Amino acid sequence: MRLLAVAILVFVSACTQVQQAVDDTARQGAMGVVTETLATRFPQVPKELITPFTDCIIDNATALEIREFARAAVVGVNDNTVATARAVLSRPETTQCIQSRAVGNGILG
Repeated sequence: MRLLAVAILVFVSACTQVQQAVDDTARQGAMGVVTETLATRFPQVPKELITPFTDCIIDNATALEIREFARAAVVGVNDNTVATARAVLSRPETTQCIQSRAVGNGILG
């Protein structure tokens, strides 16, 4: 019984590590797409704020939204990608994140 418990614990731990690696890979792919989307579809975002915007969008996106961004890394940015970015940007947590990072980087005072 104890051996089974240890085996399950090892299995769950390995699954968690694999899931974290998959999440990290998806987020990395999504970052490039979000940066491209902001640069090409959101001209009102100043160039110096694209990185803080990208970071905050990724940090506040759900798993499904990250999946949409990762998919766009393969098939290209489309209206769904833009709508997803806009939805994440509209959240109060994202707005607070952007303000905090912009102030912290000396971009806004």
